[in-house]
Amino acid sequence: MTIQTMRDFGIGEGQIYIGGRWVDSSSRDRREIENPKDESVVALVPSSTIEDADRAVAAAREAQPAWRAATPMERGALLQKLATLIDENNETLAALLTAEGGKLLPESRIDATFAAMLLRYAAESARRLQGEILPGEGRDEQIWIQRVPYGVVAGITAWNFPAALFARKVGPALVTGNTIVVKPHELTPLTTLVLGELSRRAGIPEGVINIVVGDGRTVGAHLVSHKGTDLISMTGSVRAGGEIYALGAERIKPIRLELGGKAPFIVMDDADIDKAVDAAVQSKFFFGGSVCTCNDRMYLHKTIHDAFLDKFLAKVKTLKVGDPTSDVQVGPRISAVEVNKLEAMKAKAIEQKATPLIEGKAQGAGFERGHWFFPTIFSVKSNDLEIMRQETFGPLMAAMAVDDFDQALTYANDSDYGLSAYVFTRDNRKIMRAVNEL
Repeated sequence: MTIQTMRDFGIGEGQIYIGGRWVDSSSRDRREIENPKDESVVALVPSSTIEDADRAVAAAREAQPAWRAATPMERGALLQKLATLIDENNETLAALLTAEGGKLLPESRIDATFAAMLLRYAAESARRLQGEILPGEGRDEQIWIQRVPYGVVAGITAWNFPAALFARKVGPALVTGNTIVVKPHELTPLTTLVLGELSRRAGIPEGVINIVVGDGRTVGAHLVSHKGTDLISMTGSVRAGGEIYALGAERIKPIRLELGGKAPFIVMDDADIDKAVDAAVQSKFFFGGSVCTCNDRMYLHKTIHDAFLDKFLAKVKTLKVGDPTSDVQVGPRISAVEVNKLEAMKAKAIEQKATPLIEGKAQGAGFERGHWFFPTIFSVKSNDLEIMRQETFGPLMAAMAVDDFDQALTYANDSDYGLSAYVFTRDNRKIMRAVNEL
């Protein structure tokens, strides 16, 4: 079905999107895109080369002066058209997202819907692009600040939200007069390719959006270090972010990164426990925990620790794991590599004397193929364990009792990660402390 979907959009097996056209990659190598639920091959895509990346950058550079000359409102109007086409194709995009990424169908619909919303937000920003006029040192002097495009943006996206991350790269870049080369994650390129076709149908001019697919350490790295790219926008792992900083340093490029998270989930003794439990489960198990802002470590006041965990674990035990196109709450992991990472972290937690509260196991037959990891929850007594310090990016986490709010904040801040946090209390003073101190 997925191969047919690509054909329906006019995308050939070995093609990439450069200069407003579907062109053959210079490589004859093909990468199999597999369905995480059963490892079946759903499509073949080219393994783009450095030559492909060079062509894409050249097309983006050629298109940028004319695109910059368009008014922000003209650029925004085309982004609005693209958003409308995404909405009109929501079900097709959702099926594609589920087939290549293992996301539950309702979650895939949200991914596509969010992409359209982000593009509309960017489009509406067209009327809010402002400069500044400041007084100078001299009597007859004024300082004018005018915001201008960088030029060509390289947008590198992660595998967990292909549609939304495409929009987060493309929308802001285009509305401000930049052109872009998008490099989706090698495991989930199909949705991005279809979005390229929708951008063509929306009337976005040739060369304004270009898409190459391939490995991050070859094609992605080349885009980062390329003399023809002027800004790098990347969503991905902390490891990849560090490598991109190093690559971009030689040309002193501006780099915008959205990296991993290890969000603390703090519940105090005055909280509404039922609401906190519902939020903890929803946050942790949306897309099976493969979200950088999800609840990834829980700090529970010692007086409600047991009561909270009893209710939390009871809800987790009701979660069904299985085929993401059916009525389940947790689907497969994206790849065997991700499963192995989770298994290694689980083994490390046991080695470090964490107490297993739920050890995920297969729920019946049907899991012989595919990439499966079942919800696993630990209780810990130290904030120094790996499971409390490293992002899990899956249905694996731990909880810990704390004496008071001060200790919860101390543990929450004792982390290399940022992004988000959750606090449940009825005390407004604690809420404001969290806002200011986390």
